[in-house]
Amino acid sequence: MVNGRTKIIACATVIEEMLPLMPSDLAYEVLDFGLHLVPGSLKIRLQEAIDAACLEYDTLILGYGLCSMAVVGLQSRNCTIVIPRVDDCIACFLGSSEAYTAQNKKEPGTYYLTKGWIEVSDTLLDEYNRAVEKYGQERAERIMRVMLQNYKRLVYIDTGTENQEHYREYARSVAARFNLRFEEVIGSNNLIYRTLYGPWDDDFVVTPPGNIIQYTDFKTTATTTANFNLYSPTPPTRKDANG
Repeated sequence: MVNGRTKIIACATVIEEMLPLMPSDLAYEVLDFGLHLVPGSLKIRLQEAIDAACLEYDTLILGYGLCSMAVVGLQSRNCTIVIPRVDDCIACFLGSSEAYTAQNKKEPGTYYLTKGWIEVSDTLLDEYNRAVEKYGQERAERIMRVMLQNYKRLVYIDTGTENQEHYREYARSVAARFNLRFEEVIGSNNLIYRTLYGPWDDDFVVTPPGNIIQYTDFKTTATTTANFNLYSPTPPTRKDANG
């Protein structure tokens, strides 16, 4: 590829894991995590970002998954769009959809945290503190019990980035506060690495210019275009979270 013709548009939690792997000259744009709370708003903001980026770039990599259908209906008139074929970013942090499915089978009622989530999103503790301010402690406790009635486990995903101990202890304290069983799993940057450098195989949705991203794109076993690598330079040696 020609330098400067590819851009990343990513959620704030995902860019946290992308940045250590990205070339220094790769353009990127970070969208607010709070947009996930209203998928319709996320869809609008993503389309705006795509429209603007396609005035300058040929390929857009979205640091998102299906994300409550927010990416369905997006299109670009003159850019290729690449998205990991996952339901949400948890699979990206674990390294694959298969790893995510395995965790769900182990315990469906699981709340996940990573360094990025703790940094940029509202955790259970944030939601609780906000509810206390608005409704008082007694009602806030009731609200949280209802919210978490189907949750039994909190999993902290160690993605291998710096200062993990601080975020691990925060996650452990959240689990203890809400009586959730704490577990830690070692994540993998395999899927994020391949999102950046290819090959874009069946784990990715690759949408050519003029096409609209469909829900069925995420449920099939073939991508929409032939596979190809993103960068001609040799990519950095990948190091998974477990070393």
